Amino acid sequence: MEKRPAIFLDRDGTINIEKNYLHLAKDWEWIPGAIDALIRLKAAGYLLIVISNQAGIARGYYHESTLHELHRWVNEQLAPVHAAIDAFYFCPHHPDFQKEDCDCRKPLPGLILRAAQEWNIDLPRSWMIGDKLSDVQAGFAAGCQNILVQTGYGAEISQDQLPQDTFIVEDIASASQHILSRS
Repeated sequence: MEKRPAIFLDRDGTINIEKNYLHLAKDWEWIPGAIDALIRLKAAGYLLIVISNQAGIARGYYHESTLHELHRWVNEQLAPVHAAIDAFYFCPHHPDFQKEDCDCRKPLPGLILRAAQEWNIDLPRSWMIGDKLSDVQAGFAAGCQNILVQTGYGAEISQDQLPQDTFIVEDIASASQHILSRS
């Protein structure tokens, strides 16, 4: 079976407006242009995979079941426009609240590598899009191409802080344009 390219997406600050420990649908707000960007990427044949650190679980702010409910709701919003997220991967850990190290908390590439194996993803043809240095570090470590969006925390990061060949764009809409112009 031929490997497929994917778009790995950070969630908070990349596709939705950053709100600390977002876990309820009533608090969700899409980044302007995000839905259209997801529609275009999905139509171009990319898998859409969310890769997210969710330390609120480790901190006891919400349960994994609540996060799963939110992700189901997100896909209910995207399904009618044929842009549903293919999979949501998240790290429920935080170093201050666990005794053992995990391999899934960004900047480590564990979630990307697991998704690549489970979905037969071609990592060099795939992209990681996020608003934090840890997002692009995880993508770089996994062998993806990387884009930093300046929404969320992205405006605070300069090019010299990023791994080589990381692109900086205004938002997810600009990221999708960049990717589609190169494919």
